[in-house]
Parts: sequence; C-alpha cells; structure tokens
Amino acid sequence: MTGVLLINLGTPDAPTPDAVGRYLHEFLMDPFVIDLPVPLRWFLVNVMVVPRRKYQSAAAYQKIQMPAGAPLLVHTRALARKVAAELGGEFKVAHAMRYGKPSIRSALANLKSSRVARIMVLPLYPQYAESSFETAVVESKRSARELGLEERLSFLAPFYDNQDFINAWAERLRTGIDPETTDHVIFSFHGVPVRHLTKFHQSGNNFRPSAECCTEITPANQNCYRAQCFATARAIAAELQLHRDDYTVSFQSRLGRAEWIGPNTVDVFQDLARRGVKRIAVACPSFVADCLETLEEIGIRGRETFLAAGGEDLMLVPSLNSGDEWAGTIAAWIRDHVD
Repeated sequence: MTGVLLINLGTPDAPTPDAVGRYLHEFLMDPFVIDLPVPLRWFLVNVMVVPRRKYQSAAAYQKIQMPAGAPLLVHTRALARKVAAELGGEFKVAHAMRYGKPSIRSALANLKSSRVARIMVLPLYPQYAESSFETAVVESKRSARELGLEERLSFLAPFYDNQDFINAWAERLRTGIDPETTDHVIFSFHGVPVRHLTKFHQSGNNFRPSAECCTEITPANQNCYRAQCFATARAIAAELQLHRDDYTVSFQSRLGRAEWIGPNTVDVFQDLARRGVKRIAVACPSFVADCLETLEEIGIRGRETFLAAGGEDLMLVPSLNSGDEWAGTIAAWIRDHVD
C-alpha cells in the first residue's frame, strides 16, 4: 500500500484567544517564519506579538468559523477524503497541518500503522517559500526520522506553473465572475519579507524586488517566491485571455515592520477605487483552500477597505477547496508520481 500525506499550513483548535495564542506561538517561533536569533524571536513572539494579536485574531476567526470547524481544516479534510476515493484501496490518504492539529507526526504515525511501503508528501503550497513549503518538508523529514520512516518519503514539488493547477484556477474565475460586471481582477498572494528572497537571486543581498525581476522565470530567480507568484498570475490570465491592464498582482498579510514584497494588496484596493474602478474580483492563488487570509482578510476587511475608498463591490473568488476536479487533479499527480 502507498501512503499519501497532504499538508496545509494550520489553524487554531478553536476561535478563542487561548487557542489562537497557542497556534500563533507555534507558527511564529518557527525559524523559517521569523528568521531571527532565538532570544530575539522569543521576545518578539511572546512579548510583542502574541499577547495582543491573539485577541484580534480570535475575533477574526470567529467571523469565518464553519459549523464543522475552521474553514482551512474543513476543506483540507474533505479534500483528503475525495482524493482517497479517487485513488482507491491501494492508497492510504492522510492530511496534516504544519502548525496545530492533526500534526505531521501524528499523520505519519497513522500511515506507519497502516504498513505503507512508501509515503508521498504533497505540501499544498503552489509556490515555493521557506516559510511554507520548505518548513513542511523539514518537519516531515524530522518526524519521519523519529518514526523510522524517512527512507519511505518522497515529495511532490511546488506546482505554481502546473497546467492542471492553472486550469483549475482559470475555471474558478471563468465560472465565478461576470466580465460584464467586473472592472478589474486582483491576484492577491500571501506576502513574505524581502530578506526571505535574497538567497534565491543571483544578485544576493543587493536584491530588491521589482516588476522587472519577476517578468519571467530564469536561472537567476527560479526558486524566488515572488517570481513564481507572478508566473502563476500570468498563466491564469493567459488562460482567461485577460489583457495586462485588466489585472493586478499584489501581496497581502504583512506582519511587523520588516520590508515586505509588494505591491501591498490594501494599497492596490485603495488606488483602484480612487482611480474610479468600481467592481473588482479578487483571487488568491497562493491558497488552495479558503482560510482566515482569504475569507476574513480579503472577503471582509478587504471589501470594507475598497468600499471606503470609493469602490462599489469586491467579490472574493472561492479557492479550489475540495472541489471534485481539484481532488481528481491531485489524485492524478499522485498516480503519475508512483509511475
């Protein structure tokens, strides 16, 4: 039997300040997320960020909570079930969260108990970033080593330019928005600090993100998260035959005072509204499942920002979630990987 492990980022156990605080502590103390020396990171997380932010984030999580739990967990769990159904009895499919529950270690332990001969791991992050894809890989290897499973692991690569993924998002927009009532499309990706990208450019520490450096994937920037995000947006836009003036790429979810890649999604919303753009659609192709960052940050607060600046309507395009075609696509990737 072959094991399959789908990994997503994670979510608190409950939309309460205490649960959110525990989740934020685990998330922000990861050196791949905040790459500062341990003493400074501990002070920043435990003194400056979590005591205040846990209340704000808990209130935000409460606005999007589903009857069955947090949206990210609900959609990931449903996706795993559908992928299992697509693959059939020769496969054992599990899901895990990099932070929170179910943990990667517990999911691997369950696969081990099923006596799987190999385990294929798919981090559900389309674009490569150390703070998402890499940390999931490192934690999977660490947990597998403790369980005596490390030799059984293999990993599927980021799929930012995979045509099946591009088609899935293009279909989401094609069926989800009305071109007659949509003035502009925003592709909003999760942001990362600029310093996270310097090592992935041949220009090294002199790197400064610009529109020019991300117009194509080259040997100099092939592992650059920002360049991969632009590549994803260009590919989806091409499938939809969007003119370059009809869409904007931006980055959301900033935290702290570090320099973050841009342009900032909030600034783009305000600028478009002030320029007279009235109706926008927002897609978030760095997320394969709707979560706090899509439903609350964009669908609620982002909409309020756009309307306050003079816009009339903001439509959040639903993510791929656990759609039948998306589950079938992942199952096909797994079969191809086995072959």
